[in-house]
This record gives sequence, C-alpha cells and structure tokens, in this order.
Amino acid sequence: MPVTPGGDAAAPLGATLGIEEEYHLVDPTTFTLQNRPELSTRALDGRAGPHLRPEMLTSQLEAASDVCTTLAEARAAVVAMRQEATRAAASTGATILATSTHPSATLAEIELMARERYDRLTDRFGPVVRAVNLCGCHVHVAVPDLELAVRIMAHARPSLPLLGALTGSSPFHEGADTGYESFRVAWLSLWQQGGPPPQLDSAEDYLATVDQLLDVGLVDEPSQLLWDLRPSSRYPTLEFRMADVCPVVDDVVLFAAVVRSLVRTLGARIAGGVPALRVSDPVLRGWRWRAARHGLRDRLWSPARCGLVPARVAVDDLLAELRDDLAAHDELATVTDLGAGLLDRGTSARRQRACHDRSGDLGEVVRDAVAVTAGR
Repeated sequence: MPVTPGGDAAAPLGATLGIEEEYHLVDPTTFTLQNRPELSTRALDGRAGPHLRPEMLTSQLEAASDVCTTLAEARAAVVAMRQEATRAAASTGATILATSTHPSATLAEIELMARERYDRLTDRFGPVVRAVNLCGCHVHVAVPDLELAVRIMAHARPSLPLLGALTGSSPFHEGADTGYESFRVAWLSLWQQGGPPPQLDSAEDYLATVDQLLDVGLVDEPSQLLWDLRPSSRYPTLEFRMADVCPVVDDVVLFAAVVRSLVRTLGARIAGGVPALRVSDPVLRGWRWRAARHGLRDRLWSPARCGLVPARVAVDDLLAELRDDLAAHDELATVTDLGAGLLDRGTSARRQRACHDRSGDLGEVVRDAVAVTAGR
C-alpha cells in the first residue's frame, strides 16, 4: 500500500498532504454504472494496484496518494492515481468517473461489497446504507498533535461551507436535476454521524465526544465519524472531507492547496492567541446547505465579512486571508491562477448542466465527465 496520506510520522504543521479520491465504475461505451465485485476483492487484497482500495459499493474504487510536499507532487499524484485506477477498471471492462454522483444510475443498481463491516452498518442504520451512491475527495494535512488539530478544526468550522462550494460535481441524481451543485452534501445529511464537526475546544473535548458516541452506539470507532473535517484516527493529520470529487485535476490541486494553507494560517493565528469564531451548529448547517444548493452560482457566507456576499467575493476573501501564507510558501501565483480558472469556468456541476442543456442526454454528460477525468 502507498505511504499514508500525510505520513506515518508526525510532520511539521502543513508540511505534507495526501489526497484520497473515490471513483464510480462505468461502462466505457454506454457509460452506465457497473458493479465489479472482483475488482473490489482485488483492491482489498492489494492486487488491483498499490494506491487502490475498495469502497463500500462494488461500483466504486478509492485511490490514496503517497505523501506530497509540493503542489506539483500533488498534481502528479492525482494524475498517477487516476491512471492506475483506469488500468485496474479496464481489466474488468470498465472505466472511471470522477463525479460525486453518477447522473443517471439508480439506487436499485448498486451492490454493497460483501464485508462484515458493511453488514454491521446495515444492521445499525437500515435502508440508509443502501440509499447512498456517492463519491468524495478527502485531503489530509499534516498536524503534529491532536490538541492542535482540534483547535484548528474549531477555527476552520466557519470556512467549511465555502471550501465545499469550490468542488460541486453532483447536480444530477437518479436521472434528475436536483437543483443542487452538490447533491452529495445534501444526501449525506441522512447520516447522523456526518455533517459539520461540533465546536470542540481541546483534545480532551474531542476524546470525550468520541467516547459518548461510541457509548450511544452511533459508531464503533473514530474512523466512522463522517464529519466534514476530523482528526484522522490513523495518522497525524486533519482530514478535510467536505469536497465532491472533481473531474478537473486543477480543481483538486486548488482544493488541496487552499485547505493546507488554511491549516498553516490558522495554526499561526492560534499561536498568536486569536480565539475561534464561534458559530452555532444550526447556523453552520444553514451555510452548508446554501453552499451545497447554490455553489458558486449565488451568495455564500464569507467568514471574513461575517455575512453573505457574491460567491466570487467570498472566494476572493478566502484567498486574501491566505495570501501571506501562500506567498511565504511560493504558492500564491499557482493558487491565484487556479482560483481564477475555477471562477471563470465554474464547477463540474455547471459543466454537467451545460452539457445536458446542449445534448438532452445524461449519457453524454457522463461521457464528457469520463473524458475530463482522464485529462482529455
């Protein structure tokens, strides 16, 4: 298996990052969803490829990068992971799709991988487990200790909806336009162990909360928490989990660069004694809903202004907050260019809708997204 995202040993704050992507498996000619249990089994055994892992559904495949220190390494890692996943899928007559929903697949088509852990999930949550056909992108950023990770998480909470809005790729679900940029975020609200992380002030608070959730039976272990941002239970990292998986590699690199810079910026803020902006859970969920619903098409909450502003202004505010850190790490020009590119062309959700408007065919939407996933 690859070196874990973020690394096994504690690295300095923000020094390393790792990226995990989940892909749908589709037929390369009809672009319909494909279940490939044999590929899931090979990925579980490490035989599908060194960076590949199985997912809960046999129509999905996960890829995890090696540790990256630069944005150039991160870009190369994403390209290499997709190539590796494409080869593995091709060996079973399929290819990969990096969007968070398959636009036309129905829930009746999905199959759970035969594993005891998924049987336990079905016993616990019932039909909710079989009502999810979603893929995401997770970015790990090195944070050397749990205390600092929890404090950064508290400071980052108000920015999570805006970060998610950068990545919307799931406007269609079961053959219909949902009206959302990220229907994935809306649909994940079915999972009680998901959503924004609670406001926690210390590692002690975090561990006490995890113990209570274990006691109530919501999760068996911390890794089952599906919060938008959480301390990794395996590595010395913070894991940003709110992003849709993006077909355009530029957008993956932008998201990874922004969250890593945010971690470094907030770490410096904490060292300077600046308190976290406290936001109630209902209000934060409201911002999260708005970001999932409208993405970059409408107004978003800007933590810098403590108010709703046009999406472009909110993104500019975020990049202005990170400017000094990005400049200090020689990443400002790259992130500025990537951000401008995203704002000009829009998210994958925008492209998918434009493709459907032209063709009237969701199969054409999938064909286009498959090509973009492959860098074509």
